[in-house]
Amino acid sequence: MPELALDQIDRRILAALQENARISNVDLAGKAGISASPCWRRVRDLEESGVIARYVTLVEPTALGLQVSVFVQVTLEKQGEAALEVFESAVLARPEVMECYLMTGDADYHLRIVVADLQAYERFLMDHLTRVPGIANIRSSFALKQVKYTTALPLSMPD
Repeated sequence: MPELALDQIDRRILAALQENARISNVDLAGKAGISASPCWRRVRDLEESGVIARYVTLVEPTALGLQVSVFVQVTLEKQGEAALEVFESAVLARPEVMECYLMTGDADYHLRIVVADLQAYERFLMDHLTRVPGIANIRSSFALKQVKYTTALPLSMPD
């Protein structure tokens, strides 16, 4: 998607929506410094242009008993297109995988996995991840404490 030229009003709208996607249009307009009708049009334009991709609800993982975050580095035997597609299809099918990135450097992929406990991670590892064809190496690191987590993108104006 080409980068859109966003003005300060668009950025204030996006900042407010990133903080609270359920904000009323009237309150959003107040935060953006414009009236309700132009605010609604701007939000619609941001949605239609793809700047606003979707609205979601963030659920607290520990409230669901998901206590463990694991960061996994995966190296494939070969990095051909077919091998990448096999791995990515397998990862997309697993709800424990919260994020997956194709990387440069030592590992081919970095994943963030969320599970209830170490036994659940062992089951995920043994029953799913190690069974994906073409994996050469898996390295796991366990998060001890979450220091920062945000879904809000930085919206400052470019220099």
